[in-house]
Amino acid sequence: MNYRKIIKTSEKGIVLIKNFEGLKLEAYQCCGAVWTIGWGTTIINGVKVKCGDVINKEMAETLFIEDLKRYEDIVSSNIKIQINQNQFDALVSHTYNTGGSDTLFELINTDAGNKEIYKWFVNSYITSKGNVITGLINRRKIEADLFFLPVQDEYF
Repeated sequence: MNYRKIIKTSEKGIVLIKNFEGLKLEAYQCCGAVWTIGWGTTIINGVKVKCGDVINKEMAETLFIEDLKRYEDIVSSNIKIQINQNQFDALVSHTYNTGGSDTLFELINTDAGNKEIYKWFVNSYITSKGNVITGLINRRKIEADLFFLPVQDEYF
């Protein structure tokens, strides 16, 4: 039986994700050429976002909450050890952007060591279509730093 405490993304984690994703009410193609809308939403009611899609801010918030829950569930189902709030927030931000990484989850679950986990965080998922993306480098560093920040410390 799993006795891990259930964690939800904190307000700070939500702000982190929203700051990285940005709010766009008209569909656009992200650097990976994926049609996106709202706070980084790529699917609405099971249908991929497409050129010409438009939503309002209320819909963007609804979609964000649905997406956030999906990514929280991915993290919760893949992390088998107890983690703290900052670690959860960092992993949800990473998963919100990447869809999740079996390698990262395995490193954490097997207690691979802080240096190895940090190195993986900052060196993985930083490219799109073969090009290194500065925004992704910055995001991975902030996620890694948050992952290793003790909970009592203020991050923002």
